[in-house]
Order: sequence, then C-alpha cells, then structure tokens
Amino acid sequence: APIGFKNGTDGNIKIATDAIQAAAGGHHFLSVHKNGQVAIVQTQGNPDCHVILRGGKAPNYDAKSVASACADLEKAKLSPTLMVDCSHANSSKQHEKQLDVARDIGTQLAGGSRQIFGVMVESHLNAGAQKFTPGVDQPAALTYGKSITDACLGWDDSLQCLEVFSQAVKARRVRRTTA
Repeated sequence: APIGFKNGTDGNIKIATDAIQAAAGGHHFLSVHKNGQVAIVQTQGNPDCHVILRGGKAPNYDAKSVASACADLEKAKLSPTLMVDCSHANSSKQHEKQLDVARDIGTQLAGGSRQIFGVMVESHLNAGAQKFTPGVDQPAALTYGKSITDACLGWDDSLQCLEVFSQAVKARRVRRTTA
C-alpha cells in the first residue's frame, strides 16, 4: 500500500526521505500473534512510499519548492515525484486558500510538470469546521456534512478544485502529444 510521509513542520523534507528509506527496508520486531503467542515478525519493507509537501515555516507547493524537493529526493536515490497537501501550512491554515494552492499546482501540471503525482485537499459537503468534544457536546447539535476536525472546502469549491486539476491534466496531455 502506498504510504505518504509529510515534510517536517520546518518545511525540510529530510525527515520524510529518511522515513521512506527506513520503510523501504525489511524489519524484524517482536509481536503477539492472534493466538497470544509472542513471535518475531519479519516484514519485506514497502517500496511504495512518497513525500507529501505540507508547507512549513512557509508554503512549499510552488514550482521552485517542488523542484528543490525533487532534487533532494534524487540525491537520496528516491523517485523525484511527490504529493502536495493543499491545506495546512501550504494554505496558511485557511481552508479557503486551498483553491489558490490548487490553481498554482494546476498551472505546474498544465505546464508539463510530472513531478507532482497527487494532491491532498481538505474537503467536505459544507465549508469550515465545527467543534465537537465526545461526552461533552451533543451529536444531534452537529451540522450535517461539516468537518469536526480540520476546516474544509465546501462542495462547490471542491468541485472547482477538481475542475482545475482536470483541465490541468488535459492541458498536460495535449502538450505531451504535440511536443
């Protein structure tokens, strides 16, 4: 199964590249089987790991940041492709700005970039977020379709976001066939 590792909160991807390299190798560890016996378990490692750019002290979704991260991946002998998180520090933790991040990524894709293979978007039926504390707040008081964790884009902005990516990929395909 593909596993993504986000860059550190300072924006550095070293922690993520180290995690990818560690996850790719096999490991041995003590565990307990379903029948209750202690056993040494061996894993094969996971070759399907990638970096997720989530921003840090500054956003890191722009073309220069993506190119820099991909260069770091190549230096670490890893695939120079990654995923971008449109939320969190890349949107300055303002869910409405995810669409701006998506547009920038769309421009990179339409321009022919193949370094970005995926995106993460905080999306729900209704925009924003609501507070909920189990055992304190009443579930019946919640607004249906509104996040109780991170603030999200609503349905209409989510559709816009998907349209941005759809058009960008179409443009990249046209560019590739005419080149």
